[in-house]
Amino acid sequence: MAYPHPFRPSPTGPIPVEAVEAPAPGILVVDLDALARNFRRMRDAAAPAECAAVVKADAYGLGLGPVAARLALEGCRRFFVATIDEGRELRRLLPDAAIYVLEGVPAGAAAVFHVARLTPVLNSLDQIGNWTKAGGGSAVLHVDTGMSRLGLTEAEVRRLAEEPERLAGIDVEYVMTHLACADSPAHALNDAQLLAFERLRRVLPPAPTSVGASAGIFLDSRHRGDLVRAGIGLYGGNPFSDRASPVEPVVTLRARIVQIRDVATAGTVGYGATHAVKPPCRLAVCAVGYADGYPRAVGNRCDASFQGVRVPVVGRVSMDLTCIDVSSVPADAIRPGDYIDLIGGAVTLDEVAAAADTIGYEILTRLGSRLERRYIGEF
Repeated sequence: MAYPHPFRPSPTGPIPVEAVEAPAPGILVVDLDALARNFRRMRDAAAPAECAAVVKADAYGLGLGPVAARLALEGCRRFFVATIDEGRELRRLLPDAAIYVLEGVPAGAAAVFHVARLTPVLNSLDQIGNWTKAGGGSAVLHVDTGMSRLGLTEAEVRRLAEEPERLAGIDVEYVMTHLACADSPAHALNDAQLLAFERLRRVLPPAPTSVGASAGIFLDSRHRGDLVRAGIGLYGGNPFSDRASPVEPVVTLRARIVQIRDVATAGTVGYGATHAVKPPCRLAVCAVGYADGYPRAVGNRCDASFQGVRVPVVGRVSMDLTCIDVSSVPADAIRPGDYIDLIGGAVTLDEVAAAADTIGYEILTRLGSRLERRYIGEF
């Protein structure tokens, strides 16, 4: 029997790829209306401070284009990204927005900032030097107050005060810091950082301040400054570790059921045989795994959701598949081709993150390219 050559057109002509529909293994539903409500809630809570949006890492994995466009429709005018390339991509999408690049100005990269009209966040004396040598312009000065990550040290701030010529040609738009433990409001480091920031910013040129991210927005004015930087809260993640979430869910991760197995004899599920099944039992094998960003660690530790009914994840999550025990769902109510919610429905993003011993940020930013992305609402 002759088989068609894979790289030659069939006798009847090639079939356009787009004409053949195939069900997605998983669907990531992003509710832009919920995103907009979260932005408005955070903007109102922060007032009179202005609310900027953090859209780094492809808007936390949800799609920079739709997310930034919807936030712009809601009146957001200031955006923070991590890298120069993220800034350039956002500039193509939003020609008039103010865009701040958190990594600052690497040596030799200042021209890109000027051409793309990006504003650097200057984190060191070297970066300040890079910016002034290129002609300067608007910038944010980042002061490290205890996170020991990016930012000017106290010694560098004192040197700037002693050598103000280092800032010649730089228009300091904001002085900012970043709180390490704002998700735990009672943590002693919060007050220590705020005191250090007040002390250090007073020896710098007078400028508005930016302090609070998502958690700081919902605390008090001391944790905010004049510009807040809304991040995880926009995307439905709880910014606090010790209290109920002040924002609403944005993301639903749905996995297509490939097969339903009625277990008639006792056995085990998945690699490592980590879960034992006893009949009668019904398993739904779903076409999403850790290659799609659903964590391997949640196996036997988390629930999924089918039409609002919580159903346990059993066995290890594998690269492309996850097994769900759907014995509690009536047999005639579920079939291959249906979708189970791995995130969303009755199971929150932060619940999945806790089961994986991580945080919602990591879950969102690891969501894979095989997932079909669907957007609810205008953008």
